[in-house]
Amino acid sequence: MFGICNLAMIPLRAEASDKSEIVSQVLFGEHFEVLEQYKQWSHIKMQYDEYQGWVDTKQFQFITESSYKQLSSEAIILNADLIEYIVAPSNLLIPIPLGSSLSFLNYPEINPSNFNFEGAKVSGIKPRNKIINSAFMYLNAPYLWGGKTPFGIDCSGFTQMVYKLNGYKLLRDASQQATQGEALSFIEESEPGDLAFFDNDEGNIIHVGIIMENNYIIHASGKVRIDRLDHLGIYNAETNKHTHKLRVIKKII
Repeated sequence: MFGICNLAMIPLRAEASDKSEIVSQVLFGEHFEVLEQYKQWSHIKMQYDEYQGWVDTKQFQFITESSYKQLSSEAIILNADLIEYIVAPSNLLIPIPLGSSLSFLNYPEINPSNFNFEGAKVSGIKPRNKIINSAFMYLNAPYLWGGKTPFGIDCSGFTQMVYKLNGYKLLRDASQQATQGEALSFIEESEPGDLAFFDNDEGNIIHVGIIMENNYIIHASGKVRIDRLDHLGIYNAETNKHTHKLRVIKKII
């Protein structure tokens, strides 16, 4: 079985319960494989990054395997504004956040509600200098564990969505993203758009941010914010202390 999100966003949970931890979100237009069903819950695997979790079966639309394969082979088209509206013939408006997927709208068999979108779209691979511009669109977004939108986002959701808007694929969690790309030896080798990863006392990768010019970094910590980056890690000028310990810098692009 296969499905697609036809709401603005739905929570992807660790377990089949409304009380379970939200590990990620499924944004409008994202499609997935349904691995199993339990009562009103569906265990799914996202097509984009193969991330797994549980969603309420009432919160998505089933699609055929052929539609799933067709969407998976199509170029990704995303909403390029902070918030836009999907319009149905009945004048129903559905708000959708930045980074929602629009590829399915051209296929009547996947779009039986005849949703229409007239806002700004983005598709294809962009120059790496566009990475920081996209990151600024999330500035001051509140931190939300599992979040992927300007209305709430976590550190790896932030990096994944910024890269996705520019045509580059990152995995979902910071520890997974740290397995991608080429490791750099020094901060001085990095360029704007590279990723910096940070670990805890046990050596586990727990945080990621996007390097900017002049030893600054933009990352989600409390909110999407800009701080200093040095050889020790992230330095917060407001608290006058380092908040995250640098582990590795990766060049993805």
